[in-house]
Parts: sequence; C-alpha cells; structure tokens
Amino acid sequence: MPFTKTDFPGLMVFEPKVFEDSRGYFFESYNQHVCNAAGVHTVFVQDNQAKSGYGVIRGLHYQLNPQAQTKFIRVLSGTILDVVVDIRKGSPTYGKAYSIELSASNKLQLYIPAGFAHGYSVLSETAEVFYKCDHFYNQSLEGGIALQDPLLNIDWRIPERDRIISDKDKMQPLFKDAVHNFVFTHG
Repeated sequence: MPFTKTDFPGLMVFEPKVFEDSRGYFFESYNQHVCNAAGVHTVFVQDNQAKSGYGVIRGLHYQLNPQAQTKFIRVLSGTILDVVVDIRKGSPTYGKAYSIELSASNKLQLYIPAGFAHGYSVLSETAEVFYKCDHFYNQSLEGGIALQDPLLNIDWRIPERDRIISDKDKMQPLFKDAVHNFVFTHG
C-alpha cells in the first residue's frame, strides 16, 4: 500500500509508485481507487497552490467545524518541512506535533484529516506547495496557533534571523488559548 500510517490516528504519508526512465518520470499523485483501498474516502473540492522563498513559515492554520478541512499536501518544486499539530480533544496525540520533509525529489505526500493545525517552512531557495481540501475555504471559520508556542516546541529548521512570517501568523494565540472545536472519535 502506498499509504503509511503514522503514530497520529488518521495522519498518513503517501508514497506514490514512480516510473522513471530516460525521458523522466511519471506517477499518479492522486487516485481515488488507491485512496479508497487504503480507507481514505475523502471527496476533495478545492485545490490550492502556493510559492514561497527560503525562510517562509506558514501556519499553523485550520478551519473549524462544521467545515473543517482534510488536506492532502505535496510539493511541486523545492523542499519544505511540513508540520501538523493534533487539536482533536481526546486524541492520544492531542497537543503533539508531527513533522516530515516533503520535496519534489522525494515525492512524499501527507494526508491530514480534519482536526489538525497545519503549517510548513521552506527549506530550499523556493518551494511550490500544492494541496487538496475537502471543504471550501471559509474565512469566518479560520483558526490558528502560534508558530513558536513553547509548549509545542517545533523546530522549523529555519534560523530565527531568516524567518519570514506574516503579521497574521505572528498574532496567532498559543495552543492553550486557541479556539477549536474538534473531538477525536476512534476509528
């Protein structure tokens, strides 16, 4: 199976089968049948793409219920450190962070179920990130957590002097003060 479970319930790494030859490579970045066989039955409705330079850190973002977003993240060019925080009350990994390096060269993708705050830092000169969402963006349901929350202790792998963070992300609350309405349901 191309999906590998993590220690975080529902969070999975997808490694596509890549066919390479002298012309280059080919792979299916998304196949509904493959997803369904792995128990992923998410119907995606929106694709997002962002380009950023070295040192940019985006996040930690989420969208509240009733339109919480499941995301499927991949990198088209460059390298990022993708980070999620489990914010599902009652989850065995509640308040814990998970990180993985995603790049155009390793072609790994991260399947993030609703109930996780998401962010990433750009480790290469530039990076283009592409992700699918299962609910449309709704500004009134936006939520966020401070990138540098000491409780989460996330190593973004970017020196403090090189970090480029939006004003909005600099003003996000600490994890303990963040508003979220997610409850972990086993299964």
